[in-house]
Amino acid sequence: MGIKLKHLLVSTCVLLASSAAMAKAAPDQAARLGKDLTPVGAEKAGSKDGLIPAWEPGQKVGKLAGEYASNPAVEAEPIKFTITAANMAQYAANLSEGHKYLLKTFKDYKLNVYPSHRNVAWPDFIYKATAKNATDCELSGTDDPDKCALGFPYPIPQNGAEVIWNHRLKWRGNNVVRNNDQMIVDQNGHFQLAQLVEEVQFLYANEKNPVPLEKGKGLFLYYLSKIMSPPRTAGTMILVNESGGTGATGRAAWLYSPALKRIRRAPAVCCDNPYEGTDGQQFYDQVDMFNGVLERYSWKLVGKRDMIVPYDNYKIARAKYKDLVAPGHVNQDLPRYEYHRVWVVEATLRPGERHTYAKRVFYVDEDSWDIVMVDCYDAQGGLFNFQEGMLTPQFNVLTAFTVPEVIYHFDSGRYFLTALQAEGRPNNYAAEFPAGYFTDQAVQQRATK
Repeated sequence: MGIKLKHLLVSTCVLLASSAAMAKAAPDQAARLGKDLTPVGAEKAGSKDGLIPAWEPGQKVGKLAGEYASNPAVEAEPIKFTITAANMAQYAANLSEGHKYLLKTFKDYKLNVYPSHRNVAWPDFIYKATAKNATDCELSGTDDPDKCALGFPYPIPQNGAEVIWNHRLKWRGNNVVRNNDQMIVDQNGHFQLAQLVEEVQFLYANEKNPVPLEKGKGLFLYYLSKIMSPPRTAGTMILVNESGGTGATGRAAWLYSPALKRIRRAPAVCCDNPYEGTDGQQFYDQVDMFNGVLERYSWKLVGKRDMIVPYDNYKIARAKYKDLVAPGHVNQDLPRYEYHRVWVVEATLRPGERHTYAKRVFYVDEDSWDIVMVDCYDAQGGLFNFQEGMLTPQFNVLTAFTVPEVIYHFDSGRYFLTALQAEGRPNNYAAEFPAGYFTDQAVQQRATK
């Protein structure tokens, strides 16, 4: 058989396999939810060595607006031990490649490890919807969730793409207005600050009016960001109507330019194109650790792994920006690390596809389905970038997300901080948006008033 024909047949088989609907969880597996598994699919029990505790969900507390997340009891705990270059071999099995690189490269880099807590919790309506999704929800290819409603779509994942969709579709409140301050930090620790305001309406995971996902009908959130500073980019806006699917049924995006005073379709709001105003330090598909289409990669579910990950990061989330930075890396007196179980997912670039990252390894917390770390590799197999998300439970909404997030650029020595909020305003989950707010016409009208 000729090489070209053989390659064509292999490619055809891959394509057919990716387009088929993935199998739902078997009823006996789905029945484990709420028993030996938590209602969203994590293992309830702790680890045998005692390093990872059993799940003990927290309770809802706090206001929807005007408060930063805090947990005084957790924040008062002392450090258990510190990992440095001198002792990292002892913990190598529990470390990401990104953390190993940083420990080897910077003499002052360290990981302060604290007692572990598993208290991420979700509203009861999310638990009920997740149980139904376990036996109803399917995934066609990598980008088309089908027969899914409100809760985590794949609490018992069958493949790596389903794990990523759990991250993308998690409950985060009905609406939110948030400050997203960003810093580009050079090798000497000097930084440039940019400030954004983001408005988001969640359509799929919405308590009041959830929009179910069906193949070809996958609109699941509206997103609008406005750059407030620096002056050279101030006024720029990005509007996204985010959907499952690809091409015509996938993401629709627009970019408003204050210089032109008009909004235009922006198909480049995707993948490894740089986010506006980040000087190439963040790709569009690195926002929220990962978002956008999955179709360029093959997604392998490697399995579970006990790892040391950023967790319960109330301290760094509230830190002043000048205290965050150090030459080469974040001020490591601030992040908190704990032992947790994570799902490991390998994304490998498909033949014929293009992306700066030929391979990505995602580490996804089992309790929150949040991506907490990503090792990013170039086409030569070298570790190119490392993403780190400082996971923090939010008990006022019963959710969890990463704040702040860091992208280390090992080629240049610079790093990028995003999702900073401490010098802005706390998230406002009480926000309401009128009908038609997230359309290109509405954005154009508001921008040019």
